[in-house]
Amino acid sequence: MPEDHDKDVYPEPPRQTPMVDKQTALPNPALILSKLFYYSVDLPVTKFRGVIEGIQGEKKSHYYHQKFRRVPELTECQEGDYLCYYEAEMQWRRDYKVDQEIVKVIQERLRACQQREGPSYRQNCAKELQQFDQVSKSFQLRYGDLGAYASSRKCLMKQKERMMAEAQKA
Repeated sequence: MPEDHDKDVYPEPPRQTPMVDKQTALPNPALILSKLFYYSVDLPVTKFRGVIEGIQGEKKSHYYHQKFRRVPELTECQEGDYLCYYEAEMQWRRDYKVDQEIVKVIQERLRACQQREGPSYRQNCAKELQQFDQVSKSFQLRYGDLGAYASSRKCLMKQKERMMAEAQKA
């Protein structure tokens, strides 16, 4: 501020924040409710769970992934068997996700090799490069151009069209 400012118009701010005066002597109800909830619900549940986990600690089982049985493909379903259609669709979606993860893993291996080898990665990472090309081509052949709403039926029709085009060439 300039030195010649009007002190009545612009008073100087206080140097320290003043202490808040409590208006009432009653305790805060939110604090009371939070402590009530903690001691009546949270603490007993946490203790009970700790006891149960301690008992089950010896026979703890680990589940890393769920194993599904293979179901018939869409071509093997009877006409009008909607349960079989649904199971085939779910199997196709699981296969699609597995194939996506396979492509990701191969791509990560190729990137790691490229990072490790530097500019000479083409000759030193030839095996990884060939494997990535093969996996990405097969993925693109099977799942490419299916769109956002891909399904087992669309994939089957794409495969059928590809087989018909190959038969016409031969």
